[in-house]
Parts: sequence; structure tokens; C-alpha cells
Amino acid sequence: MWKPRTKPGGFEGNGEKALPWMKQVKDETHMLISTEVATPEHVELALKYDMDILWIGARTTANPFAMQALADALKGVDVPVFVKNPVNPDLELWIGAMERLNQAGVKRLGAIHRGFSSFEQKIYRNAPMWQIPIELHRRIPELPIICDPSHIGGRRELIAPLCQQAMDLGFDGLIVESHCDPDKAWSDARACHH
Repeated sequence: MWKPRTKPGGFEGNGEKALPWMKQVKDETHMLISTEVATPEHVELALKYDMDILWIGARTTANPFAMQALADALKGVDVPVFVKNPVNPDLELWIGAMERLNQAGVKRLGAIHRGFSSFEQKIYRNAPMWQIPIELHRRIPELPIICDPSHIGGRRELIAPLCQQAMDLGFDGLIVESHCDPDKAWSDARACHH
């Protein structure tokens, strides 16, 4: 629904008008539906349109004020929430974001490893730094952790090997960008799979 961009001008999602489309997909296919939320208003709208799972993006995770506002908006709501790692390699910030949600009563929590930003040019769009999610698992063994190879790799040909690496490391699942015609995707075309 909402696709925050580093700079304005790119495709930033269709916002609230896309929520009924998602609801229609759910009603017709009985599939679970999910969206990213970054503000209390997003939470309210996502719940109004019966989203099954919510996730919080890396930039939001990095902001304790934003995380507290989301935690307050989710008080008393029994919906699974996945929290992407913050853009910077800070395990305490990642754990702190999930603790805020947990203290607000969100019990069905999971983590999404999407890699970490770094300044230098490299193979990956976001450095995997596998040791950070491995340490998260050591500290909170019952927390499901899924991998987002599309955001780590940024290129189609890297997705399969990254998926394999995550599975070899014992991750609980994968979240992969997909599109029926990846080259025409409005968002992350180079990282999309069929």
C-alpha cells in the first residue's frame, strides 16, 4: 500500500485506495494478506481492511519514536507483526523495536532480516551480515526469523543463492519480491522473481 522511498519521485504505492483491492483478493482466494505499516494511521487502515499480517520497515524500526507510536496503535490487537532489521547494523535497536511491541501486548512477533546499508559499493544492495540475525536467534531462540533476499541482493540472480544460505542457517522462512512480469514491475524490478 505504502512504499516509502529514499528520495521523492519514485512509485510510493497506491496508499489507502489499494486496501479494498487487497481485501478483494483475500475474499476471492482465501489467501492471507499483508502490508507494511509506518504510522498509527496505517495500522488503523490495515486493520479496518482485515490485513492478516503487518510488517514494519527498516527505516521505521530505526526510529524509537515511530516504534512507540506503532506499539501504542497496536495495543490490544492480536495480529502477527514482523519487524525488519534497522538499516544500520544495530542489534539492540532491532530488539528494542520488538520489545516496544511486546510491551504493548503484541505476542505474535517475528523478525525479517533484510540486510544492512553500507557506503561502499559491493555485491549486495544491503550487506547480509549474517552474524547479526544469528545472534538475534541465540538471544531469542523462540522468535521466528525470516529472510528477505530481494532486499539483500537487489538483483534477481542473487536471490536463489541467498535463499539457500538463509535456509542453511536455519531461518524460518523467506519473503521474496515477486511479479508476474518482473521487468515491468513499478517497484524493485531488478530484484523481482517470476
